[in-house]
Amino acid sequence: MKAYFGDLSFSTKKKLEIVDVTSNVENVVKKSGVTNGFVNIWVPHATAAITVNENDRDLWEDILQTFERLVPLNANYQHNLKYSWSSAEQNAHAHIISCLVKPNVTVPLKNGKVHLGTWQSILFVELDGPRTRTVNLQVIGE
Repeated sequence: MKAYFGDLSFSTKKKLEIVDVTSNVENVVKKSGVTNGFVNIWVPHATAAITVNENDRDLWEDILQTFERLVPLNANYQHNLKYSWSSAEQNAHAHIISCLVKPNVTVPLKNGKVHLGTWQSILFVELDGPRTRTVNLQVIGE
């Protein structure tokens, strides 16, 4: 049994944004030398998340617009009222959405590759950008 740790670092460009990190995760898996096992992908940020879904930019816009409808960016949140931030810096919406989406996913590895469905990709979800972000990966297997 092997364990390998790796990180991804990148910058986001928008307040709300989805970034496909599948190829980055695949590169870390390849470096690990693990062929069968799993990779756990962890986002160490309270205002971002990770998920697996279809690689379709129109769908991504639908997802982000749905987040905005469910958890409006400029609502009267206690977290935002607690601090004297400008409206551009208020981020309670990001904390709430990250609770719904979650900070990690685990993907199986088969024959040295991430074992995703036909249309699936690993997606980083920025909820309070633009920012520089890190994603931690732990690859475990044989």
